[in-house]
Amino acid sequence: MRAALVGLDFGKNDFAASLDELFLLAKSAGAEPVITITGRRASPDAALFIGTGKAQEVADAVADLQLELVIFNHALSPAQQRNLERLLKVRVLDRTSLILDIFAQRAKSHEGKVQVELAQLQHLSTRLIRGWTHLERQKGGIGLRGPGETQLETDRRLLGERVKALRAVLAKLRRQHATQRRARGRSETFSVSLVGYTNAGKSTIFNALAKAGVYAANQLFATLDTTSRRVYLGEVGHVVISDTVGFIRELPHQLVEAFRATLEETIHADLLLHVVDAASPVRMEQIEEVNLVLKEIGADHVPQILVWNKIDAAGLEPTVEYDEYGKIQRVFVSAKSGAGLDLLREAIAASLKAALEARGRSRSQPVDSVDMHA
Repeated sequence: MRAALVGLDFGKNDFAASLDELFLLAKSAGAEPVITITGRRASPDAALFIGTGKAQEVADAVADLQLELVIFNHALSPAQQRNLERLLKVRVLDRTSLILDIFAQRAKSHEGKVQVELAQLQHLSTRLIRGWTHLERQKGGIGLRGPGETQLETDRRLLGERVKALRAVLAKLRRQHATQRRARGRSETFSVSLVGYTNAGKSTIFNALAKAGVYAANQLFATLDTTSRRVYLGEVGHVVISDTVGFIRELPHQLVEAFRATLEETIHADLLLHVVDAASPVRMEQIEEVNLVLKEIGADHVPQILVWNKIDAAGLEPTVEYDEYGKIQRVFVSAKSGAGLDLLREAIAASLKAALEARGRSRSQPVDSVDMHA
């Protein structure tokens, strides 16, 4: 599907990187980006987001290049999306819808599919309520509507029922995860979660550490379903390592909410391996984006080791860096060549050993006496 990409520069320093990312997202979704149209504004236009002049420029490009789709590098309001579609006469997607579409294509497990559908319906519901005025008329339908309901009200009701059903399924899955975690806790098995920006190389590192065959590709959101493996790490014994979905700037809130069942592995982990693409010019911004999502899901308290991956592409050497207190801060590796992976295994073992010792100290401390008859 031939597409135009549209991005406005509001003065942020990661504008170029964000546009490169939109290009990759569009390709991942199966679109063929033909032209990229950019502009500068202090703030979005209320009606058309990009303003009348820029919207006409996009309309001319659509007509001249026979484009079928226009993708915006921003979140559009339902009204803006509707106004743009009327003017451009083609389908308009915003960044949120595009990411949701990729997730829908990539979800393989039952849990992943349920989570994506819930996110899509939550996103669609805002469009239904404010945007579908053309459905505000009576339509016949046997067994679908109560008397006097409009099509819009019916769509809302059916959508609400489906959302409720999906929430119930995810609540059940969360309870199952909690049971599995309690079993791990009783056996005192440490859990380690890989987190990071999408395409930072988490799945390649996971495969190297766990000798697993998880799908890893040079594309955005190659992994959606959490995969866990038991790995033996010397004196700390067996640990459970989990690979999770990658994060991205402006990750739709609906996705974070819907994927909470998957991301709970991260919240309850003993250690996070925060994988960073060392060769990316915007790696510091990417670290910040990941930390924002971790905060949103309540995982910002979990100890982290920064794993700088792709050092071969960045011209760096494998090494371990410590902070002023002697704690491991960063490990430099190349999952592709294997350089530094032995250092990473040692760093994980050392961090977990320190946590185990801290756990032992807290258990040996005297507990305040409690009145058992209270």
